[in-house]
Amino acid sequence: MSDETETPESKLTRTKQEWASQGKFLTGRASRPEADRLPPGQHLVQNWPILDLGLRPDTTPASFRLRVDGAVDAPALWDFPQLMAQKQTEAVSDIHCVTTWSRYDNRWSGVATSDLLETVRPKSGAAFVVLHCDDGYTTNLALADFAAPGAMLVHAWEGRPLASEHGGPVRLVVPHLYFWKSAKWLKRIEFRTKDEPGFWEVRGYHNRGDPWNEERYSD
Repeated sequence: MSDETETPESKLTRTKQEWASQGKFLTGRASRPEADRLPPGQHLVQNWPILDLGLRPDTTPASFRLRVDGAVDAPALWDFPQLMAQKQTEAVSDIHCVTTWSRYDNRWSGVATSDLLETVRPKSGAAFVVLHCDDGYTTNLALADFAAPGAMLVHAWEGRPLASEHGGPVRLVVPHLYFWKSAKWLKRIEFRTKDEPGFWEVRGYHNRGDPWNEERYSD
């Protein structure tokens, strides 16, 4: 969720930090994804709620640039046509937001992270990824989560170009983690040998964010 209000000290940011300190929404239950499609504490929605830092960038396909660097053998800098020239994938997956909503059966088009990895070739010591976004947002992932089946750099949703309010022209989607890990308005993917917590992770949110284990907040 590259997702929330105007400045780091804005009202919604403060509210979400209070949720972390209070353990809001925690149910104390656990479920297994193979047994229960809806993680504990979640409710289904039909719409797609819009959450961000309140700073919606004006990035367009014409101005889009994605830098992939850090601990890789073949750094890349792609504009939108170069992204579209990569191997394209279509997939359907669910969304689970830490604010308790889930949406089933989202149809995505984009570049699978597994194909990106084949192109940039992470170094042997690379174990983490930090995502940097045009609104100043960051979030971190273990390389294993970034590379997981279903993880994609998406440019289309339900057969249409990804709207700006949902992170277009390009965002990450990592469907097996809470959606704050699926960074919007993506501009840089930094491969690292050491972890570096991002915007919400330093504000009380869990470093990984597994919905089925209810990893909403840090211990």
